[in-house]
Amino acid sequence: MNVPANLKYTKSHEWARLDADGLVTIGITDHAQEALGDIVFLELPETGRKLKAAEECAVVESVKAASDIYAPIAGEVVARNDAASDTPETVNQDAYAAWLFQIKPDDATQLNGLLDAAAYAKIAEEG
Repeated sequence: MNVPANLKYTKSHEWARLDADGLVTIGITDHAQEALGDIVFLELPETGRKLKAAEECAVVESVKAASDIYAPIAGEVVARNDAASDTPETVNQDAYAAWLFQIKPDDATQLNGLLDAAAYAKIAEEG
């Protein structure tokens, strides 16, 4: 299982990365894409949308199931990866390169409350 140490994680299988410009890039984990199987559709949040932490904000659909994506922290959506929407299979190819959306965080310190790689790996292994 691929769990990069430089990211933060949620129990609901999202990853978050604080970028140098202060934005937070968000996607789903490698474990999540493996569990879902072949991803066929992504519904991403609109730019300008204000999100609360743990709010449902996107949907990923695979040949097996549909799953909600939750905002790891609060903030405003400032970008979405339309290339991933156009070719959702890229999430299966590399879940960490195929980010889904970026937010301008209300408070970047909220990332400190997320899981580190070791804690997430343990949760993912437990199923």
